Amino acid sequence: MTTPHISASPGDFAPAVLFPGDPRRARKIAQQLMPDARLISDVRSMEAYTGTYRGIPLSVMGSGMGMPSATIYATELFEVFDVQRIIRVGTCGGIHPDVNIGDTVIAMGAHTTSAMNSQRIPHVHFSAVASWQLLHAAAHAASNRADNTTVHIGTVLSEDHFYFKPEGLLERLQNYGTLAVEMEAAALYGVAAEYQRDALAVLTVSDTVLQDGPNMTPEQRESRFQDALRLALTAALHNSDLPEAELP
Repeated sequence: MTTPHISASPGDFAPAVLFPGDPRRARKIAQQLMPDARLISDVRSMEAYTGTYRGIPLSVMGSGMGMPSATIYATELFEVFDVQRIIRVGTCGGIHPDVNIGDTVIAMGAHTTSAMNSQRIPHVHFSAVASWQLLHAAAHAASNRADNTTVHIGTVLSEDHFYFKPEGLLERLQNYGTLAVEMEAAALYGVAAEYQRDALAVLTVSDTVLQDGPNMTPEQRESRFQDALRLALTAALHNSDLPEAELP
């Protein structure tokens, strides 16, 4: 059955979905990874594709920007289309002094200033954490990398606001070891917990929020995104017989 936001048919989605924010990025990932990829939904231009990667079914769908959008799509993917795991692959702003532009951040947990998760269990401060199986797969792949990619594993902040930040907020989070700020992970982890499914966010550091630094060139942005995509893909296919994912 279709939903108000996804026009796919039953069985169109694979058990694992890569979840970039930009639908054009979803199209690009599908074209890169799956020569047989087919468009299964494009409601509101939020494109979703399914194909096979090295013989294993895989889907890619845009999430849009922000927690409300990501929550809508994640809920429908889990509840209606029986997706088992969603791996967000996107960007973040580094706030920890050890996190530099071009690094990869694997979000073990996500703090948030949003009220979305606070309404899930009254009187409880919900812990938005990644699924251990996916986290372990991505971390293991990161530890075995032969290149010079720097990968950080820890907490991030999921924000509703892109521009507005209360004075001192990020500095205090930095003091508590928070690595970066982004806009979707906490809500995704909350939806996954609700449906007892798996979720993970693997992020490329596109800028540093608390320190001045050079902007990434388009070539650097694409190259570094590929580093995060490899880890996200390895997590998505963690229960297959394939070794660490390789990108074409």
